[in-house]
Amino acid sequence: MEITRRTTLASLFSVPLLPSAAPGSDTKAANLIVQARKQIGVTTLYDGAYVALDYPNGDVPRDRGVCIDVIIRAYREAFEFDFQKHVHEDMVANFSAYPARWGLTRTDRNIDHRRVPNVETWLRRRGHELPAGDWQPGDLMTCRVGGSLPHIGILSSRKDRRGRWKAIHNIGLGTLEDSRIWDYGDKRRFRFLPS
Repeated sequence: MEITRRTTLASLFSVPLLPSAAPGSDTKAANLIVQARKQIGVTTLYDGAYVALDYPNGDVPRDRGVCIDVIIRAYREAFEFDFQKHVHEDMVANFSAYPARWGLTRTDRNIDHRRVPNVETWLRRRGHELPAGDWQPGDLMTCRVGGSLPHIGILSSRKDRRGRWKAIHNIGLGTLEDSRIWDYGDKRRFRFLPS
């Protein structure tokens, strides 16, 4: 009897964590969530250091990064979509349409896609911003921590005890899945599921 219990428990913990079916979720959103969730336990450090990256598809070491790196990696794995390339190309062609927060006079393909306001701008310019309500798994949520620090996460297929979707993000402790993103203001909703 004891062997059966152990075998059953072992098999339960070896099953990959897949998103549960949720109203409005689809295969693309589920795949995005799975790819984001795979970063939990891999990306264990929060590190926003400037790094010279390959182009296209450049990345910092997988054990580290910031909130936007979770999104960049999930989109590359789920859709073979490279925010580095797309943000860079649009910024080269439309530099003045992007925030001037960093005092730059030209693009920098090492960092531009790793700045949440630039990704927000890219998504908005392509019509992917939605009203901040009716949140769904796979949506991107941006907010401002402490009123000014940009942050982003992918809404999960799991809810917290208060009924809010959890988010997969890196908010200083490596990639994790929790609902603290709801504690911050200036929430914006984006839905981008490339073909």
